[in-house]
Amino acid sequence: MGRPWGPAMKAAEQTGCVVSASRAGRPEEGSWSCSGVILSRSPGLVLCHGGIFTPFLRAGSGALTAPGAAFLPGDSCGDDLRLHVQWGPTAVSPAGRAERNGVGLCTPQCAGPEPGPPALPRGRPLQAPRPARLLLLLSCPAFRAHVARLFRGEAAEQWRFESWAPGDEVSEDEEEDQLRALGWFALLRVLPGEAEAREGAEERGAPVAVAPLGAVPKGAPLLACGSPFGAFCPDIFLNTLSRGVLSNAAGPLLLTDARCLPGTEGGGVFAARPPGALVALVAAPLCWKAREWVGLTLLCAVAPLLRAARAALGHLHPDSADLAARLPQEVGAPRDLPFQDPGPPWATAAVLVECGTVWGSGVAVAPHLVVTCRHVAPREGARVLVRSSIPKSAAIWGRVVFATQAVSPYDIAVVRLQEDLAGVPVPVPVDRFQEGEAVSVVGFGVFGQACGPSVTSGILSAVVHVDDTPVMLQSTCAVHGGSSGGPLFSTCSGALLGIVASNTRDNNTGATYPHLNFSIPITVLRPALQRYCRTGDLGGLRKLDHAAQPVQVVWRLQRPLVEPPRSKL
Repeated sequence: MGRPWGPAMKAAEQTGCVVSASRAGRPEEGSWSCSGVILSRSPGLVLCHGGIFTPFLRAGSGALTAPGAAFLPGDSCGDDLRLHVQWGPTAVSPAGRAERNGVGLCTPQCAGPEPGPPALPRGRPLQAPRPARLLLLLSCPAFRAHVARLFRGEAAEQWRFESWAPGDEVSEDEEEDQLRALGWFALLRVLPGEAEAREGAEERGAPVAVAPLGAVPKGAPLLACGSPFGAFCPDIFLNTLSRGVLSNAAGPLLLTDARCLPGTEGGGVFAARPPGALVALVAAPLCWKAREWVGLTLLCAVAPLLRAARAALGHLHPDSADLAARLPQEVGAPRDLPFQDPGPPWATAAVLVECGTVWGSGVAVAPHLVVTCRHVAPREGARVLVRSSIPKSAAIWGRVVFATQAVSPYDIAVVRLQEDLAGVPVPVPVDRFQEGEAVSVVGFGVFGQACGPSVTSGILSAVVHVDDTPVMLQSTCAVHGGSSGGPLFSTCSGALLGIVASNTRDNNTGATYPHLNFSIPITVLRPALQRYCRTGDLGGLRKLDHAAQPVQVVWRLQRPLVEPPRSKL
């Protein structure tokens, strides 16, 4: 992953763990598990997701939504709760990781009772599961408030955060329990054992550093570390890594496009800067909107969680000052970021476009000119309201001066504003494209204008040519409804590559794939836009309605005809 990720990878490996919960004496009821983060090895303090504790709550999951509930004591769960924590080798190096992943198969719990071939010798085996005690359940009230604002009310029927796919058979009680546990986490203490006394300073590891709330800007790279499927086959799945960016933020509620799976709830998310700092915990790895996976993971910032943990420990355990002092501290000072953080400088060129009841994204290509999609602003002469992130929610009226016809393969509209977009930078268009380069999409999908534009990352996966001319770009960035018309940028240079036109849908199943999408290359539009800016002549743009047949075939996702069709008359 490169040098910038060294501290984050080391922190992820040293702190990642799996937490499992079961009922004493009732193994037939199974167990519940999730990911967690080791906050301190001496004493062993672990922060994990709270959802695995809902079956054990004496008062039921309703206790999590009681008015004013911010934390619950450990004895709020039944006496039959048994907790175990398992982690891997704490010394991280490419050789050490190869030793863990390259030899042996699974732990005995995974392999089962059947005898098998002798296991290969291990360099540094996983720790045996260690018993732990629940200190408290806690939540971040600000996180829960933003969840209610963004995902409840009118949007409640669209959003789901279950670890199962829409259509799976689950009970209403299970659905309700998981929704109530959203935003709840648990602080555990690993019970000391004989091995702990023999551990040296190297085994205990350095304390994890915590990023203050707001210290990581939108679009910044993140590294998520969790264990898919929880305690199932930890030799294979423990501390699986996924990279992404901070896609959006509303206070302590964060979104990332790092791809996480069920079981990674409670896993740590780390930043490249501050180096290796713990930013957040996974609150919900799978987010569904209108029964479709949006390719984003819901996070809760860890800094306010730890502040809540210190306050709760002081209230529940007055003699636990030393325990609270062992919780990791924040490193550096929080940035003075506005609520709608615009993200990297190039991202501020993205604007929200509203045309009647239809809205989407756009990009400023000149101080008074915005390009979007025809299906966002379909009629020439229509009034359009454009909102920019800088200054916050600045709104300017404009008119559609050009929109391609429905028969055109290029879905483009151009809006001329009544006044310039002050403070909004005009991105530099590229001359050529490099397949495989890191790219980002900026748009108002998912949240609309509630939290400013979202940033998703990926690569330029394909450049489709017709007669040696690029006519379509394909990327792996997560793209959602509302992102249409938004810009596709080079992550490294901030240069404008294209205009997002669509993602993909399977016509047979109706499924949408957010990580496979298409953009119109800016090289197709640039000469015509430059001509219009200089002379006011729309002739170059009108030519988009008369694209060659091979271009139309590409955008219709069809195969070229081998020979002309024959009449059956």
